[in-house]
Amino acid sequence: MMTSAWSGRCLLLPGHTLRALKLHCKENLILASDPDREGEAIAWHIKEMLEQQGVLGFDVTVARVVFHEISEDAIKKALMSPRYIDMDLVNAYLARRSLDYLIGFGISPLLWRKLPGCQSAGRVQSAALALVCDREAEIEQFKAHEYWTVQTDFKIQSADPSNATCIPFCIKHLNSKKLDQLSIPSQEEAQAIEKMIHSSTFEVLGVKRSKIHKNPPLPYITSSLQQDAANKLHFTAGYTMKIAQNLYEGINLSSEETTGLITYIRTDGFHISDGAVEDIRSLVKERYGQKYVSEDIRKYLKKVKNAQEAHEAIRPTSIRRPPSSLVGILDDDSLKLYTLIWKRTMACQMEASRTEMIQVDVGIPEGEMNFHSTASKLDFKGYRAVYEDDQASPCIDSSEGDCVHECNFEALSKLMVAVTIPFLYPLSFSGYCRLFVII
Repeated sequence: MMTSAWSGRCLLLPGHTLRALKLHCKENLILASDPDREGEAIAWHIKEMLEQQGVLGFDVTVARVVFHEISEDAIKKALMSPRYIDMDLVNAYLARRSLDYLIGFGISPLLWRKLPGCQSAGRVQSAALALVCDREAEIEQFKAHEYWTVQTDFKIQSADPSNATCIPFCIKHLNSKKLDQLSIPSQEEAQAIEKMIHSSTFEVLGVKRSKIHKNPPLPYITSSLQQDAANKLHFTAGYTMKIAQNLYEGINLSSEETTGLITYIRTDGFHISDGAVEDIRSLVKERYGQKYVSEDIRKYLKKVKNAQEAHEAIRPTSIRRPPSSLVGILDDDSLKLYTLIWKRTMACQMEASRTEMIQVDVGIPEGEMNFHSTASKLDFKGYRAVYEDDQASPCIDSSEGDCVHECNFEALSKLMVAVTIPFLYPLSFSGYCRLFVII
């Protein structure tokens, strides 16, 4: 039995590809283009063109297979589940193409005449350009405002006077009114507040405790991977995609054949296959213990109605291939990006972290002035455990989350309402010109 397979994207013009299929397609034709609308349309176009050229006979079986990662198991599984071409996806593609014709083909020539150097217009570029222009107009209309903040340090006494802790507090209420960012518009008003502080006696007005549960972050999609790589690794979007493409296409692992390390990188879907989820949860249990595995399987789906989500989220093809096993095989930047993906994938099926927070209000009993401070202490690491796992990623510190001030938390925990506490000199003032640019 002779079988021909075609995978990937190409410009569908009569040429070497179709001639090769004509020579070799005898009994089966397998079409394995991308599992989205455009991929379905490519498979449909190939089938239609081969039929027009009389290549496909009645004895040739045309099968459509899809896979989300370039690995042996994924491809074998796809070949075991062939299907027909999904005409609903094809029709969706044709509808989108019609919008391109109606909008892009009509507006682009106008832009070429009126705006030399402008490349084109379309359903995506036009909407994105409108957002950029609206935001730029907001920036141009923005007016700068001067504002000041007032902060002072209060000394929290302990049994040993030499171990007193100084805690920073920010002013929140003045003359029984809550202050916002622009409530202190000048240095003169800030200095007037300083004089009031010098002549006042402060005591603890309130202590509030709470617990915060922080869920793990979502698995990576294309945009979030680019954002995280820029923030944590200082990679440009183009450089990130270049490295990710190499990881997707695969490398040679010792005596093994070329193996893809991550799934398809151009995706807006958050879901992960059931088999991969089970493997992730199993590895979390082995490395960190049962209490770190989320009680229920976390499923991440878009809330947008009729979202396509053809591809899985970006994840390692094998979660049991930790970054530490690739040291010396991948270059430094590739290993750093793979580490981000591996840790995020592990974290998405772990328990939420639990943080204990304390909030303290210090002020004048009459309510004329009120200062506020907060501190927190990590009660249970949860998903953060994977970001502190040095054995999994010895080359990069990608610790996640907020700074936890253990010392401040313990000091504030000792305070009780109506306890008088002293402030320290000098007071801390900061003035800003309130001007920001939104990118």
